[in-house]
Amino acid sequence: MEALARLHLTVTRAYKVNTDINFEVFIHKVDGLSDDHKIETQRDIHQRANDDLADAGLEKIHLSFYLTSIYDHSIFEAFSKVVQKLIPQLPTLENLLNIFISNSGIEKAFLFDVVSKIYIATDSTPVDMQTYELCCDMIDVVIDISCIYGLKEDGAGTPYDKESTAIIKLNNTTVLYLKEVTKFLALVCFVREESFERKGLIDYNFHCFRKAIHEVFEVRMKMVKSRKVQNRLQKKKGATPNGTPNVLL
Repeated sequence: MEALARLHLTVTRAYKVNTDINFEVFIHKVDGLSDDHKIETQRDIHQRANDDLADAGLEKIHLSFYLTSIYDHSIFEAFSKVVQKLIPQLPTLENLLNIFISNSGIEKAFLFDVVSKIYIATDSTPVDMQTYELCCDMIDVVIDISCIYGLKEDGAGTPYDKESTAIIKLNNTTVLYLKEVTKFLALVCFVREESFERKGLIDYNFHCFRKAIHEVFEVRMKMVKSRKVQNRLQKKKGATPNGTPNVLL
């Protein structure tokens, strides 16, 4: 009840400052609860929080809830869903992933931020927690091995670069395939062994996918730079101290 009261206070104060803010609520430390109790707890908290907002006349506020724990990857998955809401290019990224997997015989693909292990996009098929955990473990393995064998004798270099790639074959006829997309992002795929025999096709499609991803973010960077230039020009259009308007040459 104390946490609910603090949540209500925080949400109402923040909403007064910015009515467009997104509220993402993590119900943490749920590892000690059974699956049925987790769902029941989330439903109860959701109901109480919304009732408190309704009583305050703030029915317009939408709260999103996530069950999290540090003892599994639920905290990473929750942060992934939160971050995805902040990415304006998300529909484009998801569409590119859907095209890539449908033309490559791939079952599931994630676009990961390598450092945080948050996936910023995935295809339209449902996300399975075990699949996500395997992807996180693969990234850990690749970085750890690269730190040992991928650096120069003097320690120079980086454990993750444009040459980074990895293949791990599981005991259930599934292959995990990791490829570098940018210096921050990696593509991790789940492929059946029979489909992975066409690795040349997968690599060609990945090359097209990687090129498209770079173009998406280049467009974004150009838009940001253009806005900055426009803001500077607008500031220069102000009047000078003696009252005469500035003239741009």
